[in-house]
Amino acid sequence: MAAVLLITSSAAPDPLPCLGGLNHEVRVKSPRDQVLTESAACDVVIIDARSDLNSAKNVCQMFFTAGVVIPRLVVLDEAGLASYSSDWGCEDFLMDGAGSAELQARLLALTTPEEEPPSRVSAGGVVIDEAAYSVWLNNEPLDLTYTEFELLKYLATHPGRVFAREHLLTEVWGYDYYGGTRTVDVHVRRLRAKLGPEYESLIGTVRNVGYRFTSR
Repeated sequence: MAAVLLITSSAAPDPLPCLGGLNHEVRVKSPRDQVLTESAACDVVIIDARSDLNSAKNVCQMFFTAGVVIPRLVVLDEAGLASYSSDWGCEDFLMDGAGSAELQARLLALTTPEEEPPSRVSAGGVVIDEAAYSVWLNNEPLDLTYTEFELLKYLATHPGRVFAREHLLTEVWGYDYYGGTRTVDVHVRRLRAKLGPEYESLIGTVRNVGYRFTSR
């Protein structure tokens, strides 16, 4: 079962019937909502372009510009197909009228990982050894606290993906943490200071959304 974010301008109770017939956790949002934030907790994003082509294209390009790596599937009708191209920034498209079996196959192809995540992550000059709880920057060890390590590891193992502060609090600090989101900002600031001026940009800020790890 996948966590699916369906972005649609349709006011219909069941805007995409072939999705409703599948066993997925589905969130339905309007293009006017904070969809970048909503996508942080999802495995795949479906953008419905049938009723408002321009709005759907803008949403697709917003995800692409923000560097979000969550796979995106756009639903098109015959009229919209002529306007669709690679500059929308989506991995796949689905034609209006497709059945549940075809949608399921496309979702499976988009969400199936190629391999298990490694215990050692290397990106942008940073090497994170999960087993040894150590971080190296250009072959020099970084002195990180436990929480700083966990935060950096979480971001680096999802490069390019934007995470809201609330999501990071849940995943890094845990469900029983009662502090505010400012805690995330403080730890990001400390991490950037330890990475130094040359590497602090590895942790990027997406305005009004949250943070992401940017490989260079």
